Amino acid sequence: MLALFAIRGSDAFYCGSVIFYVEFSQIGVKNKPLDKTLEKGALFEGIKAYRCVDGQIRIFRPMENMSRMASTAARACLPDFDQGELLKCIKKLVSLDAEWVPYSDQCSLYIRPSAIGTEPTLGITMSNMAKIFVITGPVGAYYPTGLKPISLLADPSFVRAWPGGCGAYKLGSNYAPTIAIQRYALKNHNCQQVLWLYGEDQQLTEVGTMNLFVYWINENGEEELITPTLETGLVLPGITRKSLLEITREWNEFKVTEGHISMKTFIKALNEGRVREVFGSGTACVVAPVDRILYEGKDLHISTGSDQKSLTQKLYETLMDIQYFRTPHKWMESLDTGLEEEKCSKTDHVKNLF
Repeated sequence: MLALFAIRGSDAFYCGSVIFYVEFSQIGVKNKPLDKTLEKGALFEGIKAYRCVDGQIRIFRPMENMSRMASTAARACLPDFDQGELLKCIKKLVSLDAEWVPYSDQCSLYIRPSAIGTEPTLGITMSNMAKIFVITGPVGAYYPTGLKPISLLADPSFVRAWPGGCGAYKLGSNYAPTIAIQRYALKNHNCQQVLWLYGEDQQLTEVGTMNLFVYWINENGEEELITPTLETGLVLPGITRKSLLEITREWNEFKVTEGHISMKTFIKALNEGRVREVFGSGTACVVAPVDRILYEGKDLHISTGSDQKSLTQKLYETLMDIQYFRTPHKWMESLDTGLEEEKCSKTDHVKNLF
């Protein structure tokens, strides 16, 4: 049994075909869906809707998120759901919340579908009952003044994922335990994120909560963009990751690889001057350049390229152009849900929030 509803994180519930505008206390909800109690014990997705240059609102590759969410639900032994029907519900919610989509080509509406088991039992068993809810909220520009590089702590004593585990799934349990490590990296080492390593050969896996990319000249003298393979089950199959791979393969300007990168191999390439750029990718930031890695007490400094000529900058601009429809692309889905007669009533100041 699967109960399906959606919520914008303030006053609106979507339940079937009925919209309720109520305070949580009025319906006896003790924990808001925004509370960490529910969020970090759940599985979730991260999607964005954009107000495009032609004035239309579009969502970036939402069926990719639906597919990944279904895969995560299966891994968590939650009931299956109709991916197409959930996407229709999300589109209806975004249509109703249209005025919350920022009037800006730097901002967007963040969409957070989550699923929780609701079967009333203490047993550690699969859940036959579950609930899906969706929170939306406007988000500002990640880089209001241009791309800013980040620093990483690479410490093999901290492990995010392992073979046979759940590192490839978007479960809250993959994220909550990393918060303390990120805090440690910042407080003790002045590093903004963690470069997650795994195994005896210290494989590079992820950057904080982002996928990792290395742009270098490989040992065969080839210009190459490489990202850790999905085959190990150590990294999340990111949708931004997939998009960047597809974009660069279409460019056909250099070799594009999904493979293994060990710390030894990376440091050798860095010492030989073959590492051109390192960056993370994800829904929130699109790309995040890396300029420093702290490893075994030593700073490894990485070039970020000249401001306007780096691959990171080029990929950022290319994907942003697609997302805001400056470059029309099939990845952007319009809100074709037929709810034009219903809109959330918002005051004009919403347009000026960002």
